[in-house]
Formats: sequence, structure tokens, C-alpha cells
Amino acid sequence: MDWIEIFGYAAAILIGISLGLIGGGGSILTVPAMTYLFALDSVSATAYSLFVVGTASLVGSINYMKKGLVNYKTALVFGLPAIAGVYVTRKFIVPQIPEIIYQGSAFTLTRDMLIMGIFAVLMLAASYSMLKPKGPQEDLEQFRPQKFNYPLILLEGLVVGALTGLVGAGGGFLIIPALVVLSKLPMKMAVGTSLLIIAVKSLIGFTGDLSNPELTINWPFLLIFTAITVLGIFIGSKLSDIIPGKKLKPGFGVFIVVMGVYILIKEFYLS
Repeated sequence: MDWIEIFGYAAAILIGISLGLIGGGGSILTVPAMTYLFALDSVSATAYSLFVVGTASLVGSINYMKKGLVNYKTALVFGLPAIAGVYVTRKFIVPQIPEIIYQGSAFTLTRDMLIMGIFAVLMLAASYSMLKPKGPQEDLEQFRPQKFNYPLILLEGLVVGALTGLVGAGGGFLIIPALVVLSKLPMKMAVGTSLLIIAVKSLIGFTGDLSNPELTINWPFLLIFTAITVLGIFIGSKLSDIIPGKKLKPGFGVFIVVMGVYILIKEFYLS
């Protein structure tokens, strides 16, 4: 095992800690780790990310379930269109994207560049949601009367599902604000519900990859990486009792900005 792989497995711990502390950010670390530290192509990296983040989020959601901080009705209403979006994208759309999308005299756009470019843009969007100041409603802990905005929830679920399928991101940074704004959930319940949604749609999306002839799954590696990530979740959950996740979000947001810019430069300038 060389030092790059050691960094890769260390990233697995950080992925779990992130999920345990702030309820998101797992895929933001997983896809770059798979791509740049383990040298996987974008299709494999996003597929592996779905399995890792889905499994880790499922483990993380159990703790919220025990505390009664998962709203199952919301998970169903939001989750069904998201599941449909991610499964259709992984099963039918991703396999149809050609290796070379555009080729000119001075620039060639490949499938890997497109997927990683979209992923980097989503990273920058995620950083905004982590760096912006919290509104007073986000600190509201009591339950509020729930009122569904069904058309917007349906649209948001489909969009998040499609993006999850394309770039392998769980989409917690998109789901949590949607649950707070559209479903009127308090923040902690939104995080717990989001983890359950991420788990189900990511794992179902991963099943859409199993019939992809381009994808060969290295199960021993994937299971080891996932187990280390799950260990990180337990560490993150313990740390959350000492370090409030809200204090870590700004620092994590800055890290995401740096990673997003790095990916854009590497894929579109240095390639």
C-alpha cells in the first residue's frame, strides 16, 4: 500500500466523521478520493460513492430514528421522486453518455470532465449553504405544524435524484434546506430525515449500476472503504457531543471551495 492509498483510506474516516457531525458532506469527499487517490474513472467513482454514502447514511440515520428525529411521511413524499430520478439516471442516462462528448481543434470534452465539472459546481453550491449565516428559524427546535408544498417537493426530489445519479452525490446540502423550507421541519429532524432519504436513494441508485457493462465492482475494496467510513460515523457522532457541528460547517465550507476550484482547474486547465 503506497502513501496515496493511505491518504485515500484516511479520507474514508473523514467522510464518516463529516456525516456523523453535520449530517452531510460525505459524497463531496468520496468522489474526489475515488477519482484522484484510487485512480477510478468517473462512472466507477460515482457508483462507489453511492454505495459508500448510502450505507454510511443508513447507519447514521439509525441514531436519529432512535431519538425520534426522522419524519417518515416527509421521507416518503420527498424520497419517492428522488429514488425514481437517481435510478433512471444511473440505469439509462449515464450509460448513454459517450466517452467523447465534444472534440475540437483546441479542446476536447470527455465524459469524465463533464461529470467532474458538474460535481465541482455542486461542491461550490454546497459551500455556499455551509458558509452562509444561519437564520433564526434554523435554530428552532420545537416542532411546527407541517404543511407540504407538493409541487415543489416533487420537483426538488426529481432534481436531487437526477443529480445524485449523475455525480454520485447524496445531495444533503440540497435536501436539508428543502425539508426546512418546503416541509417546515426543524433542523435536527431535517438532518435525520435527510440521512434516511440519502441512504435509500443512493443504495437504490447503486443497483442501477449493477447492469452497466462498463462497471466492474471491486467488492473487497468497496466493502473495506465503506467499513472505515462507517467507523468514521461513530467517531463523528461521539465528537458531536463535544464539538457542535455548526462550528465545523464554515471550515468545511472553505475546504469544499478549495476542492471545487482544484477539480475545475485540474479537469479543464491542466488536462
